[in-house]
Amino acid sequence: LAEKQAERQYITLLRTYQLVYSSKKQGVAKRQAHLQAGVSKLNDARALVDELKRKAGVQRALLAEKQAEADVALKEITASMQSASEQKSEIEVVKQQQSEELAKLEKRKKAIVIELSEIEPLVQEAMKAVGNIKPETLSEIRALRAPPDVIRDILEGVLRIMGVYDTSWGSMRNFLARRGIKEEIQSFDARKINPTIRESVNELLTKNEKSFDPAVAKRASQVALPLASWVKANIKYSYVLERIQPLEAEQAQLQENLDRSNAKLEKLGKQLETLEKRVLEMRDTFEKRTTEAARVRIEVEKEEETITAAQNLIGKLEGEHKRWSGQVGELAREMELLTKRSLIAAGFITYLSKAPEDERRQKLGEWLDKVGLDAQTFSVRRFLSTESEQLIWKGEGLPSDDLSMENALVILHSQQTPLLIDPSQRATEWLKVHLKESRLEVINQQDSNFTTALELAVRFGKTLIIQEVDGVEPLLYPLMRKDLASQGPRSVVQLGDKSIEYNESFRLFLSMRNPQPEIPPDAASIITRVNFTTTRAGLTAQLLASTLQSEKPELEERKATLLKSEEDLKVQLAALEESLLQELAMAEGNILENKALLESLNQTKVKSTTISSSLEESMQLQRSLDQERDSYLPLATYGSTLFFVIADLSKINNMYRFSLSSFLRLFVKALQNKQDTGNTELRIRTLMMTLQSLIYEHVCRSLFKADRLMFAMHLVHAMHPQLFQQNEWELFTGQVVADKQEKAKQTKDSVPTWCDQERAQAVLQIKSSFPTLYANLDFNSVDTWKGFARSSECEKEFPPGVAKRMTPFQEVLIIQAVRPDRLQTAMEHFAMRALNLKELSPSTLNLKKLYQTESTETEPVLIVISPGVDPSQELQELAESTVGGDRYHQVAMGQGQADIALQLLRESAVKGDWLCLKNLHLVTAWLPVLEKELNSLEPSKGFRLWLTTELHPKFPAILLQSSMKVTYEAPPGIKKNLERTYDMWSPELVSQGNLVVRSQTLFALAWFHAVVQERRCYIPQGWSKFYEFTQADLRVAQSIVDRLMAKAGKPQWDFMCGLMESAVYGGRVDNNFDCRVLASYLKQYFNDTVISGQAGGRQSALPCGPIPASLKIQDYQSFLSSLPDTDRPSFFGLPANIDRSSQRTISAHVIAELKVLMRSEGSGDKFDREAWLQELAPLLNLWKRLNQGSELINKKLALPSNKVESPIVEFIALERYNAINLIQVVHSSLAALNKVLKGSSLLTPSVQKLAASLLRHEVPSKWSSLWEGPEDPPIYLRSLVARALALGVWEEKSQNGTLLKEGMLDLSELFHPDTFLNALRQLTARTMKCSMDSLKFVCSWKPGGVSAAKISVQVVGFQLEGCTFDGTRLIENTRDTSSVSTIPPCTIAWIPKEAPPPYPETESISLPLYYSAERERLVICMDMPCQGDKVQWIQCGAAMFLKDH
Repeated sequence: LAEKQAERQYITLLRTYQLVYSSKKQGVAKRQAHLQAGVSKLNDARALVDELKRKAGVQRALLAEKQAEADVALKEITASMQSASEQKSEIEVVKQQQSEELAKLEKRKKAIVIELSEIEPLVQEAMKAVGNIKPETLSEIRALRAPPDVIRDILEGVLRIMGVYDTSWGSMRNFLARRGIKEEIQSFDARKINPTIRESVNELLTKNEKSFDPAVAKRASQVALPLASWVKANIKYSYVLERIQPLEAEQAQLQENLDRSNAKLEKLGKQLETLEKRVLEMRDTFEKRTTEAARVRIEVEKEEETITAAQNLIGKLEGEHKRWSGQVGELAREMELLTKRSLIAAGFITYLSKAPEDERRQKLGEWLDKVGLDAQTFSVRRFLSTESEQLIWKGEGLPSDDLSMENALVILHSQQTPLLIDPSQRATEWLKVHLKESRLEVINQQDSNFTTALELAVRFGKTLIIQEVDGVEPLLYPLMRKDLASQGPRSVVQLGDKSIEYNESFRLFLSMRNPQPEIPPDAASIITRVNFTTTRAGLTAQLLASTLQSEKPELEERKATLLKSEEDLKVQLAALEESLLQELAMAEGNILENKALLESLNQTKVKSTTISSSLEESMQLQRSLDQERDSYLPLATYGSTLFFVIADLSKINNMYRFSLSSFLRLFVKALQNKQDTGNTELRIRTLMMTLQSLIYEHVCRSLFKADRLMFAMHLVHAMHPQLFQQNEWELFTGQVVADKQEKAKQTKDSVPTWCDQERAQAVLQIKSSFPTLYANLDFNSVDTWKGFARSSECEKEFPPGVAKRMTPFQEVLIIQAVRPDRLQTAMEHFAMRALNLKELSPSTLNLKKLYQTESTETEPVLIVISPGVDPSQELQELAESTVGGDRYHQVAMGQGQADIALQLLRESAVKGDWLCLKNLHLVTAWLPVLEKELNSLEPSKGFRLWLTTELHPKFPAILLQSSMKVTYEAPPGIKKNLERTYDMWSPELVSQGNLVVRSQTLFALAWFHAVVQERRCYIPQGWSKFYEFTQADLRVAQSIVDRLMAKAGKPQWDFMCGLMESAVYGGRVDNNFDCRVLASYLKQYFNDTVISGQAGGRQSALPCGPIPASLKIQDYQSFLSSLPDTDRPSFFGLPANIDRSSQRTISAHVIAELKVLMRSEGSGDKFDREAWLQELAPLLNLWKRLNQGSELINKKLALPSNKVESPIVEFIALERYNAINLIQVVHSSLAALNKVLKGSSLLTPSVQKLAASLLRHEVPSKWSSLWEGPEDPPIYLRSLVARALALGVWEEKSQNGTLLKEGMLDLSELFHPDTFLNALRQLTARTMKCSMDSLKFVCSWKPGGVSAAKISVQVVGFQLEGCTFDGTRLIENTRDTSSVSTIPPCTIAWIPKEAPPPYPETESISLPLYYSAERERLVICMDMPCQGDKVQWIQCGAAMFLKDH
């Protein structure tokens, strides 16, 4: 199958190479042809310029002759034109004067009109009235002999005005008798009235004023009134005429001047007309003379223009001519290299699409070296795409990092179906945008219409993206292999049981979010796996973009604009150059005669020069911007490193997985810190600390409390490497392998006298690894270190002089070496100081705050719970107070609940309800279905999905990453535990039955429940293992209390304790000594003296004090509030120094987890000789040194015979045989590994499995199946060799018969000490000639040994935890007592059961002897002398174990 896969990939490589090569070759050849044509045309143009210059000289001479003739004619015209111009000027002056005179004339006319405007209407009216006089009326007046005075006066006025001085009646009658007198009066000109007449008439008017009164005149006669009016009007008119007489005189003068001007203008006009006719005649002559000269000039100018343009163009294109000439050679070179470059590009597309960035760079470098290409000048990105294309992809949503861009190239050039491994789905979204014009259709693999959509896409040639694939469907295999069959002119492909017509335009893309898919080999050979999983470089680029968007948005905008502008300029430049070549290549004949072509070429060159200048400026500005952008690169690099630090946590626990999207949200949130430092460097440091704080809090709430210290130390090590010197971290995590094996005496002598002897090896490690540090410590000065050694808080009591010469982490190393009982606290202080934290644990989880501030409808909240904890009640209360109980739904997952859950999920998403799916760890196989359903939902705004689960190794990574995770643990401490219990109990439950005894019993039960749960914090001393005591146990126990109290009479405590011990709580306990602890608590808490129903008196107290005698729940809650927040060891019956043991255990757990984090992901899955050699060489060297001078690896032993008389001798022989056999197995496997690392042997599956275990710092299963020793490989090897060597001494003594008689035996030197004890029992039974069952095991520390024993042995190598032993009795530990003490040598033996033991049963207690401090495997039980109440020694967790080797 592997061969077929390789063959298919090779064929794909060839196809890809062919496509890339042909495409590139076509482009190079086309450009080569253009360049050669352009160079040829420029050479032709140069030859033609000289010919044009010669012809232009002849034309210039002819032009000069014609121009001279034209100049003479021009002078004549100029003179005539000058004269005409002067006359025109004179006419203009006259016209100007005439205009001024007219203006004055008009002014005078207006003044006269104004003066006459008032009187003329009166005169006209009077004249009209006179005209209306009838002749008969005049005759009547004339007939009068003597007229009345009025008529006489009026007629006298008329006569005087008209110049008749005879005013007698006769004269008047004659006047009236004149023919046409009426018309004469009407037409009288008032200008004839001289001043004398006017004065005379005025005198008359004044004298006979009444006569001229209209009323009087009218009465006198019809003639009198009009004539009277006429007289008065004319007198007034006369006055007016006298006033306007000067104006009229001036007006007359002006009119005269105007007439003279008109006459002059007419004369000048005639003269000008004559002159202009003459000019026209001369102009005709000039035009005839200049036309010929102009024709010659045009020809000359045309030729000169052509020459100039050609010279300019040839000069400007000189650079292009040289460059094109050079490029013709370069393209020839490029054509030579095209084969190699195309091969590299095809290989990249075919083989490196699924590889991470570092592997891509490495492989590309190797390939380029092999084919002789320069890695500095060749880039796959530049070879397969242009900057313009990449900018377009970025605008479509593709991340701009190298990995994403290279992957885009693979997707678009691959000859196989691309499978996008795209956890963030950004690449898939880009692909949708990029292919939207290609008849795109997008479906999910789980869609009901999947097959139909696929068939239609194939038939009609659509582009199909299949999302959310779990793997490659077998249905797709024929399609991806292109297994086409011909049916006439058509091609068909088999899809299932159908033959579908295949359209050549069909394209298929697959996409999945699972970062670690399992692709079978047959599918892997027909797809191109394109890995978009986040890389450090890619994330750094992404974070830098986010940082600049927040901190310097203008930089990113300017950068993008510049890139776009630069690319546009490059495109324009390339297009213009292509245009130059195209125009030159397409030109026919003499290009210098093609003016349009020359102009076009010239404009193109000008544009090209301008663009080149702009491009250079743009690149300089871009370099400047890049420098400014790079100032924020440290923050992006820090963030990228931080993300991969938290990603490592999945090595510890499958549930500890964090999505990139949540990290990016926190990164953006950190950038919102608006603290202005005024300095970029300080700002970056501030943002780093803010980000670190946010990430730490976010991650910690997703971790269980037991793992938070581990995470803090891991974070410090990864993010603050400056705090660690070389090899310090490796020593701390136990990865430094000592090169030499010290003798026991030398090791013992190297330990300071103030330090426990068991720390000898650790001190020696410090001494050998850091000699300078060890010299500065001055360990041999007891006075210096005395206070530190005795202090209960030694991490704060370093000698001042020494502390100044140490770094903070070196202090941790010293505490690890000499005071491991305070290592947990030391690590906490170190981590808090390094991370600038006040405490390692974040604030208590608050679901309400989580809902209000962080949760969204699209992101489920995954609550990871510890066993025995249930957040359902708190969640339900939150839902009722937020959305109402009717809008909150919950499903306890289990068999048959999946369909119900999905239905409720869809309905709740539509309605905006809340849904809680509980116990997902029970249905892990169904969870991928849930995750895909969630991904396809479009929930309403109020919708919330809550998920609860316990830890599960197969919980889907995608669901973990797409959820907001929080851990839900019970707050530590008895007080918190009791408060939770009483919060769960109602007042009615506590006071039920009105029995104080019952209420007190419930309190004792709550106390008991809290103690057995919180005692789990002290594993293995508290309990030997974790027992899942739950609220269900408490509820069952409460029901037992209710039944017990329902019966009258004295409570049956023994019955209750029996049920609790055997069924309710004890049913979970499988260690006899843990059962003994449980029973002791029950007897201590449930009895009449503790629960009396009364207060005071002789009532015994619980460790917390007397139980309140009350029925009210408030009294019990008040009592609880008075308890300390921190548990006292006395609450559990544990020793005062339990914290030391606890810290040892927790520290060991933390360091073990840190070692796991140091493993390389998948380092054992792929052979890398250099990496393997670097990590495994110290272990191989250790093994070599351990066996120097030893014959164990070559020793040949036969399987021991079972005919040996002594069981002890037989056991020792078998033990040694197995030890040497194991050493030789280990040696052969390490030798095979060493050969592979040296290259002298091929890698085999067994060697790879061995290396994988060692690289994970695990003991290989092949070794551990022969002996379950220490879990750390170096310690395992040391212990193995030490035991094998010791067994040589045991075997020698056993064969000599002195083993049991001389000296003391160290049982810790044996692989199977329990078998040795059994052999001793068998030997004793043979000696005493009794059955083995009739013997019992005893031990004694008395000087006389065991008196009843036939065979006794003195043994050593035991250690005690929980209390101390001085050889005579057990002693309670104080706060400053060491957590582990060495037991004096003792005598052991098997004696008859009826024989009295060394210590009476009442004065002794049976304690377990375990193989190791982990208390996992029991060797035997030993009776030890003690005083006082045995409950004290039971509850303190006292136990023995064999010392470490």
